[in-house]
Amino acid sequence: MAESRRRLRSSTVVLGGMGVLAAALTSCGSDPDRRCVDRDSYDYINGYKVVADKNCKSSGTTSGSVGVGKSRTDADWYYDADVSNGYADYGTFSRSEAVDRGGFGCSGSGSGGG
Repeated sequence: MAESRRRLRSSTVVLGGMGVLAAALTSCGSDPDRRCVDRDSYDYINGYKVVADKNCKSSGTTSGSVGVGKSRTDADWYYDADVSNGYADYGTFSRSEAVDRGGFGCSGSGSGGG
């Protein structure tokens, strides 16, 4: 009887460990939430203005074609931000930092706190 209890306990531990491993692997493979924002649009109260994703294909892309000169948007991906009314705040421009925040720190380049 004692042997059957021992088996039950060890199988429970194995199944529990597999669940933790599955959660870790799932979080490592997922990308953090991101928004394309204009770095030059920061507002102290609202944060960064969210712009179209096409502006973040490459940094500093040219947008608009009115008149002789073209306006430049200093757009970049902003990760894990709180988004409200077309603005994003409390995020990071560092993808690896956003992944580290996600729980298990899959990138392997932890910042050591902050």
